[in-house]
This record gives sequence, C-alpha cells and structure tokens, in this order.
Amino acid sequence: HNQLKLVLHNIPAGDWDGGERGIACLPDRIDEYRAGVAKAIEYATALGVGQLNCLAGKAPAGIDPKVLHATFVSNLKYTAGEFKKHGLKLLIEPINTFDIPGFFLSTTAQGIAILDEVGADNAFLQYDIYHAQRMEGELANSIKKYLNRIGHMQLADNPGRNEPGTGEINYTYLFKFIDQLGYQGWIGCEYKPATTTEAGLGWLKSVS
Repeated sequence: HNQLKLVLHNIPAGDWDGGERGIACLPDRIDEYRAGVAKAIEYATALGVGQLNCLAGKAPAGIDPKVLHATFVSNLKYTAGEFKKHGLKLLIEPINTFDIPGFFLSTTAQGIAILDEVGADNAFLQYDIYHAQRMEGELANSIKKYLNRIGHMQLADNPGRNEPGTGEINYTYLFKFIDQLGYQGWIGCEYKPATTTEAGLGWLKSVS
C-alpha cells in the first residue's frame, strides 16, 4: 500500500477529446451535467475523495452570457446540495482565456461573486496560481483576501506552465506567504516538466 491519498477529481466535463472543457454553464446540457454529478459522487465515495472540481465550460457563440451565468449558478446550487448529502466539497476553478479561449469562468473576482450567489457552505474556489497570474496577477493579495474561500490550490510557473523556478512567479516568497497565512488545504502541482519529471522536482528542495 503506497499511502497515497487522492485529494481531488473533476465532475465529468463533456467531450474532452472533442475540445469541451466542462458543460456546467450550458443550458442545453443540464440533464447530462446532473447525471455527471451522480457519477462523480459514486467515484468520490468509492475512492475516498473529499472534494470535486466543477469546470464551467466554454461560452458558446450566440448565447446570452446572462443565461450561461444563470445556468452555471443553478447547476452549482444543485451540485452543492447533492454533495452535502455525502459530505463532499464543491470547487470551481477560474481558467485563463489565453489557454482556453471563451472559458466562462476566468477570474478570481468572478468566481467569488458566483460562490456568493450560490450561497453554499460547502462550495469553494480552486485557486490555480498559474491561471490567476495570467489573468490578473496580484497573487499574494488575492490569496490573503480570499483565503477562507479557497478550498484547493494548484501551481505552475509562467510563461510555459512548467515547474516553479522556471518563470516569473516568485514561488519561494509565495510558499512562505501561504504558510504564514495558515492555509490548511492541498496545493496540486499541475505543470508540464520542462525536461523530465524527476529533474523537474528540484524546486521542492528550495521550498521545504
């Protein structure tokens, strides 16, 4: 037994190979989305995962953003309610629109406003440092401001989305700062190693 703990997985996100990146904001896919929520709960229960990420999806041309917003909020309220029955946390993740053009949820402020509207005490932000840096910067201030709304963090450096130490983000400072704030959650490493996986783990020594 390797003692590894699975801390997070996504709610089914539509046709990934076909380019979809979530369906939670799409008004014509609500039934499919909700079936995916049931499937996600089934997997989470079997695997002992405590939190699941909901990808909003890409905004299709020709649909009023207000309709997409209302659909997303409605789906999140439903999901939070279903998750609560199983003791699960719901996460939503802003993703930068350079990597995924048209992604519906793209900034921290938008994510927080949506969480406020959903009003569920088991719904949180998945704060991806790389996406936040590309869309808005202000990393330390945002993390401090929204610390109690952040359920999970992810990292990569920028540009390139490689490991910490390969780009412009001062991770030595940021890790110390996050530690001092008393963040209790996980930080997932969602980066592409610049060379090999093993060679790319050198940054861990500088922050431990």
